Amino acid sequence: MKNFYKIVICFILSIIVLIFAIGIGSVFIPPLDTINILLYKLFNFNFLEINETFLSILWKIRLPRVLLAFICGAGLSLSGTIIQSLLKNSLASSYTLGVSSGAALGASVCILFKIYIFGIFSIPIFGFIFGITTVFTAIMLASKLDKTMQNNAIILTGMAFSLFTNAMLSILMTFAKEDLQSLVFWQMGSFSMKDSIYLAILYPFIIIIFTLIFFKHREMDILTFGDEQANISGVNVKSVKIFLLSMASLLTGFIVSIVGVIGFIDLFTPHITRKIFGASHKYVLFMSLILGGTFMVLCDLVARTIASPIELPVGAITSAIGAPFFIYLYFDKRK
Repeated sequence: MKNFYKIVICFILSIIVLIFAIGIGSVFIPPLDTINILLYKLFNFNFLEINETFLSILWKIRLPRVLLAFICGAGLSLSGTIIQSLLKNSLASSYTLGVSSGAALGASVCILFKIYIFGIFSIPIFGFIFGITTVFTAIMLASKLDKTMQNNAIILTGMAFSLFTNAMLSILMTFAKEDLQSLVFWQMGSFSMKDSIYLAILYPFIIIIFTLIFFKHREMDILTFGDEQANISGVNVKSVKIFLLSMASLLTGFIVSIVGVIGFIDLFTPHITRKIFGASHKYVLFMSLILGGTFMVLCDLVARTIASPIELPVGAITSAIGAPFFIYLYFDKRK
């Protein structure tokens, strides 16, 4: 029952954050006007006179961006929750396994050599292919080197592949004189100037992945007691790990390939979620979506307003806020 009240409070706070994030910008839209316009567009009902300027800004610019930030934060947070649970390591994430660096390498290849054969989807497609290829290769190699798929084998193999792709990326960037700025900005992540078609792709994709993962929440609970105990309980540890790591990697690879590299949110959001809702993955998986999405919206709001009219990369904001908070959580846990 306690978790029910916590979930309700988190939902209310999330809605408040979304309403203010939609309204705050170069043109401020009051919360009541924001709610009025949303009701008008969604249900053809309004309790105030509609301001056409506010309507245009909110519906065409602010709302798509806020929704994109929310779903990306939710997906990254869910990915971090899965990987930290499976590997029982607070420093583990999809970035540790090489998804992020692989996606960055793919996007850089596309930008540097101007391979735009898929139009606006060229950079996301190249980033997604490279990112997923990197992590799947790491997982396959780890399973070959260690038949039992021990956590340390997965982490170390992923880190090795991550270092290798980062080295390739550094070599490519030395030749990218004209495109260096765009490459650096992409690697720090941003939600600006993203086509709304990405929303139509991301939302169903992440909902499907979440549903597939949620069916494994009991296995994830059992795995927290260790691989040996999970085997005794009838869990096929290797197949469950490969499936869940693949789902987490798909999430991160798809998101990073669209909005660029955004770090730290998948490292500390799972800690906050577990601190509030306990260890049961029935709650942790779902609420990591809500808290991760809400936090990403806040970071994007800071990124686009703190130095206005200059927009900062949202990845820089998540790292600046997340790093000290993560250090606090880490040492607090050890204490």
